[in-house]
Amino acid sequence: MSRDEIEASLGRLDELTRRLREECPWDREQTERTIVPHTVEEAYELADAANAGDDEGLVDELGDVLFQVYFLSLLLEERGVSNLGEVAEHCRQKLIRRHPHVFGEVEVENSGDVLRNWDQIKRSEPGRGETIFGSLPENLPAPLDARRVQRRAASSGFDPLQTDEAIGALRDQLEALDQLGERGAGDEQSFEQVGDLLFAAVNVARRLKVDPELSLRSATQRFRGRLEAAELIARNAGLAWNDLDIDQQLEFYARARMTEDQ
Repeated sequence: MSRDEIEASLGRLDELTRRLREECPWDREQTERTIVPHTVEEAYELADAANAGDDEGLVDELGDVLFQVYFLSLLLEERGVSNLGEVAEHCRQKLIRRHPHVFGEVEVENSGDVLRNWDQIKRSEPGRGETIFGSLPENLPAPLDARRVQRRAASSGFDPLQTDEAIGALRDQLEALDQLGERGAGDEQSFEQVGDLLFAAVNVARRLKVDPELSLRSATQRFRGRLEAAELIARNAGLAWNDLDIDQQLEFYARARMTEDQ
């Protein structure tokens, strides 16, 4: 598409959004609070498509997220607060301000410098908290929240562990939990140690530049797919999964893994 065609497509989406707001009973009823859960859902679907390398799905989900931006901007316009153009310009100015190595005289050596500058600039902006973690939202999924907290701490200069040391700290947390064993099941100590273990795992993920949320979701999907495949193999053999003992289930699980690798 040419620049003119792109702008024309965006204009048509704007017109469609306005028409839906006027003529669709469901769209007329929406507020920021009722539409945002759908925005979050669309963002997760976008993440799934990106994680799966699904380009066609990525195009589809990006469109859904884009519509959410148009719709929420229209709600602001209706209240006389802002509009889509101002949202875009605000975003443009913010990106310029937070990229002084591109639009200014600041020099950086690597992406780590970029992130540190970004967080420092962000903290200096109006409405941001004065403390290290002042502006962080409190409703993120736990793995993302842990990564954001760790990244903000690192941008303040507090990031004492290198990658190998972070892996060692993860191993230490696992050993501490292993020593506690089942005798600590359900008590406060096991609760805290599991939390420390997960926090250390997120730190390793951050060091390895792996998104812990997407990585965990991918691992969960792989496990789910393998177990469903194992259940199907058992069913094809005339067996009910829930009637199998653990050794039989493990055998079918291993067969599912072998099929996956072929």
